[in-house]
Amino acid sequence: MPGGANLNLRSFLWRGERVYPEQEIVSRTHQGMHRYTFAEYAERCRKLASALEQAGVERGDRVATFAWNNHWHQECYYGVSCMGAQVHMINLLLPDAHIQHIVDDAQDRILVVDPVMLERLEEAYDEDAFASVEQYVVMGDQVPETSLEPVVDYESFIADGDPNYEFPELPEDQPAGMCYTSGTTGKPKGVEYTQKMYWTQVMAIMTGEVGIRSDDVELTYVPMFHVSGWSRPFATIAAGAKTVLPGPAPEPEDLAQMIEAEDVTLSAAVPTVFMDLLEYARDTDVDFSTIRYFLSGGSATPKSLIRDWRETHDVDLVSGYGMTETTPVTHAYAPKPGTDPSGEELDELRSLSAGIALPGVEFKVIDEDGEEVPWDGESLGELWMRGPWVSTEYFNAPEATAESVTEDGYLKTGDIVRVTEEGYVDVVDRLDDLVKSGGEWIASVEVENRIMGLDDVVEAAVVPVPHERWDERPAAFVVSREGADEAALREDVRAIVAEEYPRWWAPDAVRFIDEIPKGSTGKFSKRTLRDEYVDEELAEQVAANAPSSS
Repeated sequence: MPGGANLNLRSFLWRGERVYPEQEIVSRTHQGMHRYTFAEYAERCRKLASALEQAGVERGDRVATFAWNNHWHQECYYGVSCMGAQVHMINLLLPDAHIQHIVDDAQDRILVVDPVMLERLEEAYDEDAFASVEQYVVMGDQVPETSLEPVVDYESFIADGDPNYEFPELPEDQPAGMCYTSGTTGKPKGVEYTQKMYWTQVMAIMTGEVGIRSDDVELTYVPMFHVSGWSRPFATIAAGAKTVLPGPAPEPEDLAQMIEAEDVTLSAAVPTVFMDLLEYARDTDVDFSTIRYFLSGGSATPKSLIRDWRETHDVDLVSGYGMTETTPVTHAYAPKPGTDPSGEELDELRSLSAGIALPGVEFKVIDEDGEEVPWDGESLGELWMRGPWVSTEYFNAPEATAESVTEDGYLKTGDIVRVTEEGYVDVVDRLDDLVKSGGEWIASVEVENRIMGLDDVVEAAVVPVPHERWDERPAAFVVSREGADEAALREDVRAIVAEEYPRWWAPDAVRFIDEIPKGSTGKFSKRTLRDEYVDEELAEQVAANAPSSS
């Protein structure tokens, strides 16, 4: 008997509209708060698709977005992808040269821009790089003064769109979305997401401890320009969950207000967001009683952060793992039956562990000799993965594909991990961020997490510094809490690392700075620290304090 419809995003939009027509989407915009129902949302998605078709957009073309999380951006997710085009989310925080490369490489035909980001887009504009763009569409009902042309406001653009537009039946391998890597090692590389990749990713993240339910209120904090918002803008509609979009450059105060006003039950972000929100809540009476969990991913979540959220607000931080090339979530932490960890033990596991693989993902860990390592909780190697939502090629980059994808479809992640006997994956470090001292690895992530366990430490990052004898030695950059005794804290930093790890893992230099620089995804930018903060003075401190023997 022949099968049914293909794995298409259209089926999720159909479910949201038909089963949960009165569910709400709440959006903070430059014009104030905006509310409408899933039924109204779906109609506007069809009008957008129709308007794009009238503008000449064809199957496979790319429609770029340059925007924060709002309802217009949410409409692009389904409106563009369900008509057979690709929604290409451009990271707002990338440097001009990278934005130019991305637009030129993707050959975007339409560019939909948030009005609060118009000036930023104008700064990045280059006539040659943007030559493929035929129309700029400004979110809202008016166009501020701009040098970009031709330009039209979003509401006028969709005004003549057909509210009864019928989305086509698309093949599962039809590209539906596109994001670029953050370009930490060279130019950003494009990753295409097919209908099947998004469909299977959404089904995976709607299950288990990271599941989104119809009775949830999701604060979609993860920027929609960062790995498709971790696919949560697709998942909330599929699940029938009320969706809250925080709008332009949300501060901790904005998030706290929306959590209270809309009875938010869950959200997802990188750890630094939850650090900032917790700092804000220290001095402000914020009610987090409706929160079911926060999903923390993108980098390791400090154990102290997990502990503080649980102890001060009774909120669980659940660790997740993924990357641009994996749509992105492949792992999440969930206690297995019979283990039942709690308290400090659970904090430790959630902090160090990326969790267990979601159903559909296969992985193995390969050492420097190309051999697969055992699941013994100790052996280290690079994580390789494959699955229905794991990419097997980079866009227009055959050399990068050949370097990163094996013949049997495994993606080499560049992350160094170990796996416990129970199958929990502990991410030890990025391959590029390991400190190699005397031929041995020092895991910067584990050292950072230990340092951030000190009460007077707000943020900490560890980077390698060249050393004549040991090749590299660790140095720590630390943001201290206001009023801290930094002289005493410097000694505490070295001591607390030496308590848990070999003494030679302790940083040879500790420098206090106002803020750890962040990259385009909100994670600590160790590249910036290495390039701009590691100077001759720091190298001299490292040389003076380095161990004389291993």
